[in-house]
Amino acid sequence: MTDPLQLDLILGLAFAGATLGIVEGIKPGPLLTMVIRETLSGGLRAGLWTAAAPIFTDGPLVIFSLFAAAWLAEDQTLLFLVTVAGAAFLAWMGLQCFYLEPPDVNADAPPPTGSFLRGVITNLLNPNVYVFWFLIGGPLMASAIEETIIAPIAYAVTFLVTIMLTKATIAYAVHRAGGSISPVAYRRLLAFCGVAMLLFSASYAWDAYNMEEVWNTL
Repeated sequence: MTDPLQLDLILGLAFAGATLGIVEGIKPGPLLTMVIRETLSGGLRAGLWTAAAPIFTDGPLVIFSLFAAAWLAEDQTLLFLVTVAGAAFLAWMGLQCFYLEPPDVNADAPPPTGSFLRGVITNLLNPNVYVFWFLIGGPLMASAIEETIIAPIAYAVTFLVTIMLTKATIAYAVHRAGGSISPVAYRRLLAFCGVAMLLFSASYAWDAYNMEEVWNTL
């Protein structure tokens, strides 16, 4: 039987993964732009294939992050530095959400073949993917890996599933709307994402503040 505290930890990280997956799925970026372009040029199926790119690009990073999490958990000073960097990165991304413009659905679209491959290449060439898993996934998983390996796995799986489902939902919405997306509605979604990112940033900063072991060595 699973310990109640471990179950709370697993559910907590699963919720964090799902929330961040939705936020990252909505946030404008190279992959979301490609999802919209593919949907407009090749139809819903092309958009859905492009939305599935993270399962290929982020999969290896998930495995690396799990190993890195075990290493970070043993080095409190390094974990502190990565957590602070993660808090700063989340705050920067959160503030960006209030100024970002919705993706341009009228931009020239690529040919409607090879949608999945284009999505994979787009995501592989996006440096934020690597920064996200090291600065955000690392500290979150490191905070739980000593209690149970299931919690960080739950975080990674829910993040991947929700980011793909969110982008797939946007592809479906674009397909149904024929490219007519309300800028006002999109900016409201971005503002919601910005608030969520800033809350996660505050949570990371609080975790860093509570690392007494590190503060005692300063």
